[in-house]
Amino acid sequence: MWYVPIEVAVTLYGDKRVSDDRPTVQVTAVTWPGDEPEPTGRPGRSRRGRLLLAGGLAAVVLAGVGGAGAYAYAGDVPRGTTVLGAELGGRSRDEAARELRAELERRAATLNAPLTVLVGEQKAEIRPADVGLAIDVDATVAAAAEADAPPVSRLLGSRTVDPVVTVDAERLDAALRGVMGEQGREMTMPAIIFTGTTPKPVYPKPALSVDREHSAQVVTKGWLAGGQVTVPLVEQAPATTAEEVDRLVEELARPAVAKPVTLTTDKGTVTIPPAAIARGLRFSADEAGKLTPRVDVKRLRAALGDKLAAIESPAKDATMTISGGKPKMVPGRAGQQLDSAALGRDLLAVLPKADGRTVSGQLKPAEPELTEAKLGALGIKERVSTFTTRFPGGLSSPRSQNIVQAAKDVDGTVVKPGETFSLNGHTGERGYDQGYKDAPVIVNGKLVPGVGGGVSQFTTTLFNATYYAGLEDVEHKPHSFYFSRYPAVIESTIFWPDLDFKFRNNTPHGVLIDTSYTSSTITVSIWSTKIYDSVKTEYGPRRNITKPKTVHLEPGPTCIAAVGSDGFSQDAFRVIKKDGKVVKREKFSWTYDAEPRFICGPEPS
Repeated sequence: MWYVPIEVAVTLYGDKRVSDDRPTVQVTAVTWPGDEPEPTGRPGRSRRGRLLLAGGLAAVVLAGVGGAGAYAYAGDVPRGTTVLGAELGGRSRDEAARELRAELERRAATLNAPLTVLVGEQKAEIRPADVGLAIDVDATVAAAAEADAPPVSRLLGSRTVDPVVTVDAERLDAALRGVMGEQGREMTMPAIIFTGTTPKPVYPKPALSVDREHSAQVVTKGWLAGGQVTVPLVEQAPATTAEEVDRLVEELARPAVAKPVTLTTDKGTVTIPPAAIARGLRFSADEAGKLTPRVDVKRLRAALGDKLAAIESPAKDATMTISGGKPKMVPGRAGQQLDSAALGRDLLAVLPKADGRTVSGQLKPAEPELTEAKLGALGIKERVSTFTTRFPGGLSSPRSQNIVQAAKDVDGTVVKPGETFSLNGHTGERGYDQGYKDAPVIVNGKLVPGVGGGVSQFTTTLFNATYYAGLEDVEHKPHSFYFSRYPAVIESTIFWPDLDFKFRNNTPHGVLIDTSYTSSTITVSIWSTKIYDSVKTEYGPRRNITKPKTVHLEPGPTCIAAVGSDGFSQDAFRVIKKDGKVVKREKFSWTYDAEPRFICGPEPS
């Protein structure tokens, strides 16, 4: 008869009387059949009984192991897990989040204290809140729960999980650059520029600054550790070296302007001279400092001037004119234009060559940007505002001619919904070649002769027309002196290129600018679809009135006498009504200087 003497000791250290809270299973003195002879004189047990005994004890062992496993896997966060010293193990995610927030509250004074940073040789303090330094509780708990531990570690071990720290990298970078101050330097980008037809290299130099990504890592780590954080200054070299710049000069820039290039088309041939090539050939560096050559066809066109007119026919937009008191459509037309992308690519390919400098230009249809259908859909159907100012001297005076020239330049302009109109951008520089003449302008507080004088009167007329149409004022500046021919405050001067007048079409309809003139008046009307009942101006009283002083000037052709005018401050309110209610009330304010009484002659003794 076989018997199995078994001694099993099962000890579960899991109740509250034991200080170590980790359950363990201990099994000792197991003897299997065949290891020992059956002792004599001892009552035998049946084999079945012995097996039942062994099975029962095994069940006890397995039950203990199962209880330990249940203990180890209780909660969402593995047992023994801590974050910043807070015990999160064995808890649900919500419980762990509450415990971590409580720990952060206990550490609030430390976490919110200014952080000392050393950038290069400059030291400063940064408030964590100013750069978005914070601990993401939910993300930290999720990381603690998802970073699973093996069963044995759950029973016997412990682990620390780093908190998930957030930071606003852009704000931190700005703060660190402020601390850096003049220690850093911007990257000198490589370039090749032309002086006439001579290429001049600009050699790259590395930047010295803080690295945004690395700085964020250093600061977030140092914030939790406490103490001073050292942020290093890092050199960043441009992608293109000085040697590569020299290579581009020798292999492309110099050969490019050594000879002309012949452009052939079905409609004729154009010679592109070296000076035009130099204007169109650009070497552009990206943010990393990589220098890339390209042909700027727009600049090339400008350099060629009228030479392309023989082979191209530009498209013309559809326009409107006012006839018989109603807007009338003027059809546009399609044109033919060189394929700019192909021309730039093909020209760049032949520029390094000494011979075979010929490119074939492809003409393709050029449709007008504003077709009759598109213009008709803009809803330009009625006059919504008009404004007139008077000028002295008749049409023979240079000042009057400048006003009329500006009116002609702008007449018929269509401003689409959402677009911003710029008077300087529309007319370009107003010089002698554009038909403008010398007339008085205000420079440094006095009237002097200047090309384009008088255009400010047209600007004021246009500004008021758009103002009473309810359109959005983007940029305008009243005169420094008050002129009685203009409405106070709601008037505007202009000067190329520093002072401009801009308005935005903030309506869902198109806007047509219509201009007309007589021998003594200039009128601007705005045509569109009327959306407001009325637009009116309410004035506040004049205040802070100042009197002019008398100034004697040296007589001569540049001296312009003036009778002078009072200075004052005043407010004007644009009141816009729709459906019988005030929907907008805008305040415009200005302070006029007292215009001196200028006398061309010496002061009396």
